[in-house]
Amino acid sequence: MKPETRFVAADDGTRIAVECRGPKDAPALLLSNSLGTTMHMWRPQVDAFAADYRLVRYDGRGQGLSQSPAGTYSMDRLGRDALAVLDSLEIDRAHFCGLSMGGMVGQWLAHRAPERLLRLVLANTSACMAPPSAWQQRLEGVLANGMAPLAEASLGRWFTPGFLASRPDEAEWIRQMLLANDPQGYAGCCAAIRDMDQRPTAVLNRVPTLVIAGEADAATTVTDATFLVDAAADARLATLPAAHLSNVECPELFARAVLTHIAAS
Repeated sequence: MKPETRFVAADDGTRIAVECRGPKDAPALLLSNSLGTTMHMWRPQVDAFAADYRLVRYDGRGQGLSQSPAGTYSMDRLGRDALAVLDSLEIDRAHFCGLSMGGMVGQWLAHRAPERLLRLVLANTSACMAPPSAWQQRLEGVLANGMAPLAEASLGRWFTPGFLASRPDEAEWIRQMLLANDPQGYAGCCAAIRDMDQRPTAVLNRVPTLVIAGEADAATTVTDATFLVDAAADARLATLPAAHLSNVECPELFARAVLTHIAAS
């Protein structure tokens, strides 16, 4: 039976859409999606993760069924939304896995709320996405022209040519997810990434961490991933033969890497 989507309120009243699966008495695993997607980007891993964990997925602010309040967002704001999800479910500590923007939220949690984390997975992410001007341009473009131009361009960055050729159905699924975005919410998240620089705080990460990188990821590179590993007190790197959405391009390898890491606790 498909689990029901519930809505929880962040501390500013914004509604955040949440879905839970798996045994309620198991350790919790919280998943945080990338910019432009929803909680459903984790579809390839749901069954594997929910078998032994209380799996919690949520739509980030401005995406999916969550509200898109007007104005710009910050990484602090997105991080506090993740804490609101845990608080609403009365989860004191959880494993956390975030990809791209979700991984940026994970970095924030690692230095701002480490007591809420068991183990951490940072996938296809970076501590800084300079230059800010590029994000400002993207923000303005989405507000002026909608999601369609960006959705077409994103697929070439998010997947390798081989995957696009062999799995057009999966690529189309992600394209439709992008097209469904509220431009205001997407722009608000762009501002959070534009203004983010977590390089100075990366050394504060003391949570056991797995950093996943795509060998062909030009957006958040292996070099970006290596920085996060080297800065943290207890981290290791796993590389996958994928571009940016490595959990979609290499679903089994991704799930195995995550489960091996969090099972070590």
